Amino acid sequence: MSFDLRVWRAALLSSALSVGRASANGALDALLPPRCLSCGEMVAATGGLCASCWTTVTMVGAPFCRRCGLPFPYDVPGPAICGDCARSEPPWREARSAVVYDDGCRPLLLRFKHADATHIAPLLAAWSISAGRSLLEQAEVIVPVPLHWTRLLSRRYNQAAILANAIGHRTRLSVMPDALIRRRRTRSQGGLARAGRRRNVEGAFVVRKRSLQKIRARRVVLVDDVYTTGATVAACSRALLRAGAASVDVLTVARVVPNG
Repeated sequence: MSFDLRVWRAALLSSALSVGRASANGALDALLPPRCLSCGEMVAATGGLCASCWTTVTMVGAPFCRRCGLPFPYDVPGPAICGDCARSEPPWREARSAVVYDDGCRPLLLRFKHADATHIAPLLAAWSISAGRSLLEQAEVIVPVPLHWTRLLSRRYNQAAILANAIGHRTRLSVMPDALIRRRRTRSQGGLARAGRRRNVEGAFVVRKRSLQKIRARRVVLVDDVYTTGATVAACSRALLRAGAASVDVLTVARVVPNG
């Protein structure tokens, strides 16, 4: 039987690195015990939630609108669309969200978005991948919703881009973090009604010139943190389709579900 010293050395190095990583993680956990990403209570492993916080998170499950992903409060026979999508067809092909945006997930997402808690991204990416697996399996490129440069300068990071990169890392899909430009500074969507949100972002997005060739004829998954009325992702989807994208699907961590 032949013996390849290089193979043996590579296997030994790989084993040593694995042991080293395990030892380092064990030492780190001893010094800094893993804590729940939401409430800070100690947990068994890093990067997750405690049992109490898990129970407050409402995952989006079937049945839901096949176009926008809105969960239905009742069973429906087969694929169906909601009233809003029936009245006005969205520009994207399908949209999916992982969790309902409520008191259970809101503090986690606000910390991720505004409080430099970017270490939460892997958990949010895992939730998003689970919810949008069918979209990601068909995708060729991931594009995040952009911030205007002035807001990016003040906030220092774009939470949608960090989320997109985390999803791309896990799925091995190409990520284009700066493909879209927000060419004018829009006011915050918070506090605006549906029509106001739509007017606020109308024409605000465009595909960067150097990204046109990489977008053209590609199946795009557009990523954002929260879907409220769909105005922002609709404006981004139209910009991508005008640039020649073959299709656009939308994937968000959370979805605002209207009362009633």
